[in-house]
Amino acid sequence: MIIVTGSVRTTPETEARLTEICIAHSARSRAEPGCLGHNVHADCEDPARLVFVEYWQDMDALKVHFALRESRDFVKEARRLAEGGDRMLIFEAHEVKAPA
Repeated sequence: MIIVTGSVRTTPETEARLTEICIAHSARSRAEPGCLGHNVHADCEDPARLVFVEYWQDMDALKVHFALRESRDFVKEARRLAEGGDRMLIFEAHEVKAPA
């Protein structure tokens, strides 16, 4: 499984639109083959920071996601609206059961 985390910062002027496109992007992404989960959250300690948590079946599914025109258009608009840079981390992981 591939786990992606990312974040963008809003401003008072861009908060509504940036939140709107982030929610739409997450919903659209969840419908893609290989997407196991894709959500955006408000950071409780920094409400101007929107945080993405994504789960993908494998790297091939994530590469297809990144190549989609809709994904590229989202990134372009999000970067235009965001304050400062964005941050994304990608991890390869496998589920581990918690000890009993």
